[in-house]
Amino acid sequence: MKKNKLNNNAGLTLIEILIGITISAMMMGAMYTTYNVVNNSYSQVTDRAKISRSGRDIIAMLMRDIRLAGFKYYYGVNTDGIPKNDYLQYVGGTSEVQDSHDPIIIIKNDLGYETDDTTVPNRDTQINTNDMCCDKIHIVYGDFDRTDTEQPYKRYKITYFAMRSPNTAEKHYGIYKSKESWIQEIGQDALGWTALCTECYSAELIRDHVTDMEFNAFNNQGKIINPPPNPDNPDTRSDLYNIKIVDVRLTFRSKREFFRSDAPDSEPRIVKGLGERTREFFDKFLRDSVVVTVYTRNIGAGN
Repeated sequence: MKKNKLNNNAGLTLIEILIGITISAMMMGAMYTTYNVVNNSYSQVTDRAKISRSGRDIIAMLMRDIRLAGFKYYYGVNTDGIPKNDYLQYVGGTSEVQDSHDPIIIIKNDLGYETDDTTVPNRDTQINTNDMCCDKIHIVYGDFDRTDTEQPYKRYKITYFAMRSPNTAEKHYGIYKSKESWIQEIGQDALGWTALCTECYSAELIRDHVTDMEFNAFNNQGKIINPPPNPDNPDTRSDLYNIKIVDVRLTFRSKREFFRSDAPDSEPRIVKGLGERTREFFDKFLRDSVVVTVYTRNIGAGN
């Protein structure tokens, strides 16, 4: 009589199943870690690219305006009864820099721009601040509109300045831009200025999440003008038309946390300025600077 043979069916024991689950979990963990590293690297590259791109846009605006500083239009001999050149005088501000028509004025470590416009956001908190962030620059240049019978020659002032984020918990700023204009009737002297500009604006936000904005002026010999020329300072007033170069530094902060941990007290994250202006940060945000040298075209011929 033949004996029944046992079935040879293969199977997995409980220990083998647990080992398989463990190995699978390790593989999934390794894959997640790799994905997380790649994703963080991509996010960092994206954040840096955004900072660089937005910085270039603002730098382009600044370069255009700085190059126009001190420009005067020359209409030449004509039959329209219009003066052949801009006879409008540049009026230096002896008490109020905001009223000055000097081509470039740099004010160090000053937030906000005092105007009569009470709609400037967060305006009241900018006065008497001890914050050392951000320089301010006033740029004045001329233009011409032949169709304007009162005064075809125009005078524009562009101002770039910084103000704090309205959120007091945020330690960053916004770059704002204001545009003003004055005209005179033909034949009037410097006292006949009238503020008039249909396309002007006040405190227009052009970029948020700014950490610092710095301007340094140089003469045509490449020497830094320090302190920068200011119409209220008689010691620097003579240099107002000697500015040949303006170095610009804009430092931006990432909108979201970039690093995994805060910097230790012994090793802060450093953001260097153009001169001795260096700041330390300990949080998780990335900060990157855009630096450019701009040559003026209409001033800076002096020594």
